[in-house]
Order: sequence, then C-alpha cells, then structure tokens
Amino acid sequence: MSAALSLDTIDLHYGAAQALKGVSIECRPGRITAILGRNGVGKSSTIRAIAGINHISSGAVIFGSDLLKKAPPYKRARLGLGYVPQGREIFPLLTVRENLETGFAGLARADRNVPDYIFELFPVLKAMLNRRGGDLSGGQQQQLAIARALVTRPTLLVLDEPTEGIQPSIIKDIGRALQFLRDEKGMTILLVEQFLDFCREIADDIYVMDRGEIMHSGSAQDLDRPEIRQHLMV
Repeated sequence: MSAALSLDTIDLHYGAAQALKGVSIECRPGRITAILGRNGVGKSSTIRAIAGINHISSGAVIFGSDLLKKAPPYKRARLGLGYVPQGREIFPLLTVRENLETGFAGLARADRNVPDYIFELFPVLKAMLNRRGGDLSGGQQQQLAIARALVTRPTLLVLDEPTEGIQPSIIKDIGRALQFLRDEKGMTILLVEQFLDFCREIADDIYVMDRGEIMHSGSAQDLDRPEIRQHLMV
C-alpha cells in the first residue's frame, strides 16, 4: 500500500541555519502518525514544510501521487491536506460560523457546508455558532481550528501540537475525535506532539526527532523503551 504522505530525505534551512537534516517520514493511509521530540528539534518545521509554509532546501514531499515541490498552501489544501497550526490561529473577531466558513474557499459550490459529523464531534461549536472566536476558551478554539480544517474535506489531517495548553477534558475529546476520523472516516492523520500519554493512547506509528533528524521510527508501543524516552526527556 502506498503512503498517503512521504517525506524523502528533506533538508530545510532558515538562512544559514539548518533546521531539518535528511528527514524521511511515511504516513500510511488510515493511520495516526505522531512526531515527537523536545522543543526546538524541528517538529514544527517538518509540519510547516508539509503544509507549504516553509520551502524545503532539498528532498521531496509526496502527497499521494503528487510531488508537491513548491506548491503553495492553498494548492495543497485543494489536494486534500488539512492543516491545524500550532496556536490555533482562528479569527478572533469572526463568529464561530464565519470561522468555519473560511474553509469553503477551495470547495465546489455544492460542498460549501459544514458536515453534520463535525458538530457531533464538537457539539459546543454548534451551541456557539454566533459567538466570536476570541470569546471561546483555548480548548474550544482548538476544537474550532480542527473543525475549520475538516470543513475543507481533507484526506490527510496535519496537526501541530493539538493538546498544547488545553484542559484534560478537552484533550480527551480531541483524542476521541481523531480516533473517530481514523476509524470511521478512514482519514490519515499526522500530528506533532509532546504529550506522551496522548500519543500512546491514539497513535499507531511514531517518529522521534532530535536536532533536526529522525532518531527512531516504529510503533507507538516503543514509547516505553528507555532508549526512546531519552530523546523525549527535558
């Protein structure tokens, strides 16, 4: 089975500084893949390279049958890549409804609606459709950011630290939502995360990064191995 997403020995530079060194990752269809590591090791740079926000210096990003090269983020979204950025980046002055409708831009007119299952996953959003995004709690804003990405009808959902600064009850809701998307919608999911228990509970496959390189790849069960945990301890 071909990978839903492949990174083939990508390098990424910020000026003279090299952030990623020969990073190779495969996200298999219908599975949850987690990239783990301490702060500043290149996890978000990897996600931003996938989303098209940062351009790679060498290597290849392959999404399904498409070699993305320097395709801008909006073209990647139209191919089926949904991106949930670190820090959520919702529009604070727009209502919840308007935030969700920003996901309509790349859709055919007939598809410009919010699928019912999104409100089943995140019922609080339905109750707050007319509230401004900035009035929501951090956890509710994270649910809104995920929902906005789902409105675009992605086949691959990419999330950058979805549990960061979120209360435990909403972390559980997000975990259940991601498992539903994998199990019931057949969605492929890639997330950057530092919360080991969250990854152990929902991830199928893991990659561990340190200093811009992949140090380990394997099953989420590997997270209990001491040689893996040494790359994750602060």
